[in-house]
Amino acid sequence: MPAIPHDAMLAETVHITGHGGDEIEAYTARPMGPGPFGGVVVIHHMPGYDAATKEITRTFATLGYNAICPNLYSREAPGADPDDAAAAARAQGGVPDERLVGDVAGAARYLRSLTSANGKVGVIGYCSGGRQAVLAGCNLDIDAAVDCYGAFVVGTPPVGFPLQVSPLTDQLPRLRCPLLGLFGEEDSYPSPEQVAELEGILRDHGKDFESKMYSDAGHAFFAVDRPSYRPEAALDGWARIRRFFGEHLAS
Repeated sequence: MPAIPHDAMLAETVHITGHGGDEIEAYTARPMGPGPFGGVVVIHHMPGYDAATKEITRTFATLGYNAICPNLYSREAPGADPDDAAAAARAQGGVPDERLVGDVAGAARYLRSLTSANGKVGVIGYCSGGRQAVLAGCNLDIDAAVDCYGAFVVGTPPVGFPLQVSPLTDQLPRLRCPLLGLFGEEDSYPSPEQVAELEGILRDHGKDFESKMYSDAGHAFFAVDRPSYRPEAALDGWARIRRFFGEHLAS
């Protein structure tokens, strides 16, 4: 677990080069110290690039990481309210996978360019971002990935579901980094059965994977501003994230 180097941090909005050379908005927070620090790309949930996700990004800075959250909806609704931008993204079934990989690659490149960087980068995602964290781990050279209740890593969305994506079953054999999964037993997307299927695929291919299923939690149990918040599960989940990133992103 990395020590907290300073209480002070720098948090600001920046612009980075994402997929296809597009300039996209991102929120970054980093400790006010010389480092070297590992980096964390925070992938926001389906509701978008909102205040709660920016708070998570700042939390990683207090834990001793350079952190960045790219606005995945920059193209759909630049400068829009997060709810409006999320509605625009839902209307097209979510962010295309190829674009997501390019945007996360740009965020990782930004983190590695910082003078305080140690060169290691992890990714964490929530809800739709959990699936996208796994997608990034299968396609990019990153050092660790955390999937927080990501839907449709396995399984297919039902007709009419706002997220219309393909399962990652065929990509899981090429997962390039250790993966931590945190799930709720009361969740439907992913369901406990889907989590078990995911675990089986990763075991069969000898991947470095660990998971935790919380019996008293459902979807979005980390979300402090929603009724789904479960303090005990969230506190334990944060402890696991700190340990996991501490093992894989330390200098």
